[in-house]
Parts: sequence; C-alpha cells; structure tokens
Amino acid sequence: MAYYDEGQGESIMLLHGFPDSGDVWRKVIPILNKNGYRTIAPDLRGFGQSEAPEGVENYRADKLAKDILELKHSLGIEKPMKLIAHDWGANIGWTLASFFPKEFSSYVALSVGNPYAYALDGGFGQKQKAWYTMAFQTEGFAEKMFSQNDWATLRLFCRNHSELDKHYISDLSRPGRFTAALNLYRANLNPKFANKTKLPKTDIPVLGIYGKNDPYLSESQMSQSVKYVNNTFEYKIIDGEHVLPLDNSQEITNIILNYYRK
Repeated sequence: MAYYDEGQGESIMLLHGFPDSGDVWRKVIPILNKNGYRTIAPDLRGFGQSEAPEGVENYRADKLAKDILELKHSLGIEKPMKLIAHDWGANIGWTLASFFPKEFSSYVALSVGNPYAYALDGGFGQKQKAWYTMAFQTEGFAEKMFSQNDWATLRLFCRNHSELDKHYISDLSRPGRFTAALNLYRANLNPKFANKTKLPKTDIPVLGIYGKNDPYLSESQMSQSVKYVNNTFEYKIIDGEHVLPLDNSQEITNIILNYYRK
C-alpha cells in the first residue's frame, strides 16, 4: 500500500474515491498540516501506486477497511484517529466508523452519505443519478464502453474534469487498473459478492459535507444519514459539485477545522 504521511500532531486518515488516488488530497493536506495535524492519505487497493489484486471479491468494503486498520497500526497509531473520506472512500469510511468506533474519534463524510441512506432514503433523484453504477457491473463491456475513442464516455461521465488528463486516464490505462477500479462497484453493489453483514449505526460524531450541484448524488442520501448515527450528526451544503477535495479544498477544510475546534 502506497501512502502519504505528512505533518505532525493529531493524526487524520484521508480516504479517496473513484477514480482518484491519494493525490486528490494534495490541496487539503498542506492546510491540515499547517493547523497542527498529521495526515495519512493512502492509495486504496487497486488505485494509484498500491497493489491491485485480481478478483472482484478482493474489493469488498470490509477488505478495504481492513487495509486501513492495518496501515494505522503499522504506523504505530494506537489512539483514535480523525477520519475524512470522499466518494467510495466515504463508503469505506462509514464501514470503519460503524464497525470500529474505538479506532476513530470523528468522521467527516464528503459527498457520500451512509450506505443505507443512499439505498433507502436517496429518493428517485438518487436512482436517476446512479445510472452508471449499473453500467459498471458488466466486466469487459464497461471497460470498453468507457475507454474507447480516447476515453470519450469517461470524459463525459467525469464532466471533463481537469483530473482526467492529469491523473485519471494515465492511472486507469495501466494493465488491469480500470477493472480493479470498477471492481469497487461490482464487489459492493452486486449481491453475489457483497458482504451480507448488517452495518451498525455509527457511534462516533459525524459531519457530512455535500455539494449542492453534485451530478451523481442526491442531497437526501446525505441529509438522511442522521437516521443511522447514534452520536451527533452535522450536515453542511456548499456550492460545489462532486470532487470537493480539489474543487472546494479551502472551503471544506475551513468547515472541517471549525468542526474540530468545537
């Protein structure tokens, strides 16, 4: 597992989503470091410079969560950490915060709410926005559809975000890497592979931050996450789209730092 480990002070784990890597935090990390925090930002398995094991079942959320716990303890961090996560990383974050509350002191979920809120409370708007999750399920077809013609469909899907040519396409073009990235969706949304263990309610404080113009996620899947948190749940809406760590780095970091000060 490749990871960034920068700064000194109380430790924060930062988890990225699809199709990013730990680089997505490059604007957030310096601000957190300047404010007295140590930041650990791994490349999740299958992404960035971390290994990409073959097989759909290797990308279940519980296995990625185990990777994060092993990284935490390998770094000698035994005290509860702060946790910040975005997109698919946020799904892993909900798993960690719910099953391992003694390992983390608080959780900040960017864009993606609790998995049950996503599935049960996202409304018709969420079902409309989630069309791509079905398109990603068919191995071989999805890889071809999104990569052909110089990744034209992926460019459309990502709304021609500047990261496409900087990071996404070069990362996903490596042998087996696009399949590894798509396996997140296949391993966790397909009943054939998904972990059947029920996700408990989250016992640590949670802050949700949602971009009101997010093309992939409805507001209700974040706001209704309060139903699945036993501790305090705060919820902020900002004028942003989806890639909040890059596009709204200063704003979200200010919100997070104010949350920590409280």
